[in-house]
Amino acid sequence: MTREPAAAEPGPGHGGDDPAGPRWVLGVDSGGSGLRVALASAGDLARPETTASREPVRTGAAGIDAGHLLEQLLPMARDLLARVGGPGVPRLSAVAVGAAGMATLGDGLRAELPAALAAELGVRRLALAADGVTAYAGALGQRPGAVVAAGTGMIALGTDLTSWQRADGWGHLLGDCGGGAWIGRAGLDAAMRAHDGRRGGSAALLALAEERFGPAAGLPARIYPRTDRPAVLAAFAPDVARAALDDSVAAGILREAAGHIAEAAAAVCPAGDGGEVALTGGLFKMGEPLLAPLRAELAEQLPYADAVSATGDPLHGALVIAAALAVDGLRLPCDGRLLHVPQEAADR
Repeated sequence: MTREPAAAEPGPGHGGDDPAGPRWVLGVDSGGSGLRVALASAGDLARPETTASREPVRTGAAGIDAGHLLEQLLPMARDLLARVGGPGVPRLSAVAVGAAGMATLGDGLRAELPAALAAELGVRRLALAADGVTAYAGALGQRPGAVVAAGTGMIALGTDLTSWQRADGWGHLLGDCGGGAWIGRAGLDAAMRAHDGRRGGSAALLALAEERFGPAAGLPARIYPRTDRPAVLAAFAPDVARAALDDSVAAGILREAAGHIAEAAAAVCPAGDGGEVALTGGLFKMGEPLLAPLRAELAEQLPYADAVSATGDPLHGALVIAAALAVDGLRLPCDGRLLHVPQEAADR
């Protein structure tokens, strides 16, 4: 087993803190359900102080709104620092911000956050990461392997610690195959087939769809206009898992989803024995109806890799990255988009 990251082993003289005291690091997780922030000692990430906002950071034509993120993050960070400050407010050694869409929509964050966080919080060690990267760091730390993060969507990310490999994560219209929205849409397709009398229908899924959404004939009007359509589709995924216990069509949907998830993991996992694959995200809370076929698919498609439990979630992963950065121990590959460390921070 590869040794855990050096973030757990702080040494003196890094990050601007008193060498006799803890090096405080801040982790940020920004996604569709809001903003979560955690503060911890770089040497003890297991007991962070946390806070959260249910207001998602806005995204517009210019990408993720840096001003809106800072408007929420700065008071949350100051509150957390005050909680642990005692007689004086501690200084931050490093910050890691993980955000959904960072790779493609994060230009504003990359341009504005380094100077803003240096001015407002006095921190110059900063990492900006895609949420897939923080999910990876939360699940596997800084070890090589692959992580599948699945909730409403689905993305697989792997690294040999030299470069990143990504599979899927292309959204519910172009991909996210095997994710919650994909399973929900497939389940509703089977429900509508049963409503029409077409092959491939499931009476059980039709009954569950009408229980959740109302009469089948009205489903298009209730789903198509929704701006949160992926989440609405994903809400039906647990119903598919429920039906799969007794319904062959629903069970077949989950087997197909498991195949897609394993394909994505196989596409990004470094070759060779000793690799690890971790699963993280709310989708896997559906339990055995999905996990049983997924274990079989992983064993077939990735016989050289070990399936392991995720150590933590993306917020924990942001702390792992920040703690590693604080002690010059960051081993995960930086590439400018998936994991961006501004040059000033990298040179310190």
